[in-house]
Amino acid sequence: MGRILLVVRLALRDLRRRRTEAVLLLIAILTATTTLTLALVLRDAAGDPYESTRAVTKGPDVVANVQSTGLDHLDQLATASGVTQHSGPYPVIAGKLIAGKLFAGKIEASGRTSDAQVEGRDATVASVDQPEVTKGGWVSDGGVVVEAAFADSLDVGVGDSVVLNGRSFEVVGVAVTAAMPPYPGGSCIVSAGCVNGAIPDDRDLPPGLLHNPGLVWLTQADVRSLASDGGSLSYVMNLKLADPDEAQAFVDRNGGEHGGVMSMRTWQSILADATELAQDSQILLLIGAWLLGLLAVASLSVLVGGRMADQTRRVGLLKAVGATPGLVAAVLLAQYLLVALVAAGAGLTIGALTAPLLTESSAGLVGSAGTASLTWSTIGLVTAVALGVAVVATAVPAVRAARSSTVSALADAARPPRRTGWLIAVSARLPVPLLLASRVAARRPRRVALGVVSIAVTVSGLYVLLVLNAFLGDQPSTGAYTEAQVAVLRQVLLVWTVILLSLAAVNAIVITWATVLDNRHASALARALGATPREVSGALAAAQVLPALLGAVLGVFPGGWALFAAIVTITGGDSDKATLPALWQLTVMVLAAVLVVAALTSVPAYLGGRRPVTETLSASRS
Repeated sequence: MGRILLVVRLALRDLRRRRTEAVLLLIAILTATTTLTLALVLRDAAGDPYESTRAVTKGPDVVANVQSTGLDHLDQLATASGVTQHSGPYPVIAGKLIAGKLFAGKIEASGRTSDAQVEGRDATVASVDQPEVTKGGWVSDGGVVVEAAFADSLDVGVGDSVVLNGRSFEVVGVAVTAAMPPYPGGSCIVSAGCVNGAIPDDRDLPPGLLHNPGLVWLTQADVRSLASDGGSLSYVMNLKLADPDEAQAFVDRNGGEHGGVMSMRTWQSILADATELAQDSQILLLIGAWLLGLLAVASLSVLVGGRMADQTRRVGLLKAVGATPGLVAAVLLAQYLLVALVAAGAGLTIGALTAPLLTESSAGLVGSAGTASLTWSTIGLVTAVALGVAVVATAVPAVRAARSSTVSALADAARPPRRTGWLIAVSARLPVPLLLASRVAARRPRRVALGVVSIAVTVSGLYVLLVLNAFLGDQPSTGAYTEAQVAVLRQVLLVWTVILLSLAAVNAIVITWATVLDNRHASALARALGATPREVSGALAAAQVLPALLGAVLGVFPGGWALFAAIVTITGGDSDKATLPALWQLTVMVLAAVLVVAALTSVPAYLGGRRPVTETLSASRS
């Protein structure tokens, strides 16, 4: 315990002495852990409204629908093994709904037209799947009840009028149900068939096929009166099982095959469709978490390298008073592990509290996402990632510093530069700032590589953001997402963008400041030999700008292209439907990345180029 306490106290003292660097360390890990937590808990948080809706509407475990010739199949299902309750069969027809307002006894169509599935229900309360009325009342003769998300999309409410298959009905209520995902992701329960999402042209649809249909309820008598003949009717039945978790097994056992005479859907598949938006958000956040994790490793590696260079004398003092290399390595590593643990705890808390803000408060469900509960698996994974990032970035520098010579560590002398013949020959004819910049970069090739990777990862993320932003811009017109859902996904992209750019900016500043510290002796010597402070500052900034240019180009191709291809593979999407960034957008992005890096690195480079020469050189001799 004495040794552990000593390590912790020394680590805490190091963190207190360098508060700014400790905060940067915390931010670097916190961004990755927060984003990862958001991704892991988002789906559970988004599922809460559906569970609430399922409870208040007596949601079914299985929904079965058949064509008009398959009513005997529903009769068999009602008495099948495992079924405890059922409601229906209810008649369903395909319809064309025109939303409008009633003026002087006439419908004034507002241009909002949509396909609809019209289900006939009883005025009495059903034992299974009784839609919860959120506004107005339940079905009555001449009155229609509209599914809440569908009503929200059409901007209709209680008291408005709609036209269904040429006949006018008054909207008497708005309701939610757990028997079908909210609009526009509804299930298909009509024999005509449905297609959801974008289509090239409505004329390509086969006759009678519905496109993104919504759900409305009428009385059974009104539905039958709208049907041209009995053969145009379909029927739907809602089943309650003794064991809801066995819903899929029940479907498999009773031959619920899509595309046949009868089809069945389980409540789990309806839940999956109802939380599809959360799934998409989760994928985006997971990708963002991986990108931020890479940036965090790069940021920590540079911070650790700079701190190790600044702690050389401290390492020598610890070894001089009897500390073993193992103890020194433990002290150096412990401070980063402590920061990682704090970042993991903060990331878990912030992620759990923020997740509901990134889920849509759907008009088609009851309740809100609320605060997601953290599972032990989520806590363990996020903590392991935080500690893993810290260990990967710090283990090798800490061990290398601990194994250094005590005498050389106490001397803290400038490192002799590496002599590279071709670099000397090439740089000899360059202007002084570029000459010094090339030699600064040559002294730390791994740091240059980290700078290139950092900018490449950032630009790759921005490339994908441009693609996704263009994709979301087309969605409200296709029907795949509503405007509210697009707004939610844009919020996710905004969070991703802000965190990505913030951490990339921190990386650029940290890399420059670490370069300033590591080259303080070389910069002072260059000034003693005649270089001006402006030339030294320009060299330190140029040493970051040139790798930034290379990283930005690599971030566009192959980085951005490869990341987008990976997203398409994970989501099972179609890359042909995506609008890739134009050449001018990519050019602006590359130039903007270089200019931003130049601006961010100018301040630390300016400060580093104006350090007193005598103070630095005298310190190197002592």
